[in-house]
Amino acid sequence: MDLANKSNFPLVVIIGGGFGGLQVAENLKDKPVNVLMLDKNNYHGFWPLLYQVAMGSLECESIAFSLRKKFDGQKNFRFRVAEVSGINTESKHVETNIGDIAYDYLVVATGSTTNFFGNKEIERFAMPMKTIPEALNIRYLILQNLEAAVLQASKEDREPYLNFVLVGAGPTGVELAGSLAEIKNHILTKDYPELRKEEMKVYLVDFLPKVLGPMSDDSSKSAEKFLRGMGVELLLGTKVESYDGEVIVFEGGKSIRTKSVIWSAGVMGQVPEGLGKDAVIRGNRIKTNAICQVDGHTDVFAIGDVAASITEGTPNGHPGVAQVAMQQGKSVAKNILNILEGKPTVPFSYFDKGSMATIGRNKAVVDISKTIKFQGFFAWLTWMFIHLISLMGGRNRWVVFINWVASYVSYNGGNRIIIRKFVKETSDAQKNAVTKYDQ
Repeated sequence: MDLANKSNFPLVVIIGGGFGGLQVAENLKDKPVNVLMLDKNNYHGFWPLLYQVAMGSLECESIAFSLRKKFDGQKNFRFRVAEVSGINTESKHVETNIGDIAYDYLVVATGSTTNFFGNKEIERFAMPMKTIPEALNIRYLILQNLEAAVLQASKEDREPYLNFVLVGAGPTGVELAGSLAEIKNHILTKDYPELRKEEMKVYLVDFLPKVLGPMSDDSSKSAEKFLRGMGVELLLGTKVESYDGEVIVFEGGKSIRTKSVIWSAGVMGQVPEGLGKDAVIRGNRIKTNAICQVDGHTDVFAIGDVAASITEGTPNGHPGVAQVAMQQGKSVAKNILNILEGKPTVPFSYFDKGSMATIGRNKAVVDISKTIKFQGFFAWLTWMFIHLISLMGGRNRWVVFINWVASYVSYNGGNRIIIRKFVKETSDAQKNAVTKYDQ
């Protein structure tokens, strides 16, 4: 496909319309470059609220925003829906399903996907949650299992349908566990009067001895207290051995009958082929230098979850969070312009704005710095405010705000409708048909 420059300006190709990719494009607006963004989807997803889509609290459209609409009016920007299969750094072009696309500068911002740590059985039967389609699959699976539980004659028969196991006690796992606990405590018997909430079990599993491992001890302990108070059963310091779709087995022999295992225990970068094996390090991340250039290439950059900027101060790279990707995107845009203008480049310096997680109604934890951290109702309000203003699009902000208010007032918000039946694809042929890059 002919996507050649229509001017003499160099072409900056960005793979991925996530937090980092958006910042690169935005910071090149009205600059002497042309920008072409490639993504398999035509929208940007606000992934911090993805778990609410999975739990039926929000519709998927409310956390997605059109990439074309986002850059409406930016004259040097173009967008194409494309799946990237590889990069040829010698001839400087990107291989896609819509043809080869030449570049002058390339920014790889493909993000991450679920890491099952090589356990093919768990990968086959557990549920990942990194994209909107995956979140909807989880929603439908949960609702279908609740519907199936109603049809069972005995408590023993209902057990696997009402046991929900979440693996990974990071922010995603904690937020999912809290949401499921609220469904159990406030919604289950309203929607399914035949069921008893005591029969529904929510388990949160992690091989670490604490929840929210990267956060402060105060926040971790508060989150654990909140979760236990909501009825979540914590299995900390526990390693998953296997899951066959019916029974999850842990190291030491403990097992749980369940048809719902949601895996959020780790991520790995989505690296297009062509950069070479030496460029990819632990966690399937692309090794970059202090200005986010891929090792051995002066015209290829990598940012966000897919990248690991290895320097003396960051021997393992930066954490895979949105703020890193956004700040790197801004830095890379500036350095590309510096290179074009013959100016010195500026090493990337990450400013940590803190971290937060919500557990449920009036329950959240916030770490702003080593000295400023708080939990509870005010943290919950802070979490809501930050996420609301970070959403893209005024309509989305209003929709989410109205949904949150309705849920808070009624204890029964959301729309728990099964639009399509979900069946887990577990055969090799079905598994291999899954798209490789969820950008």
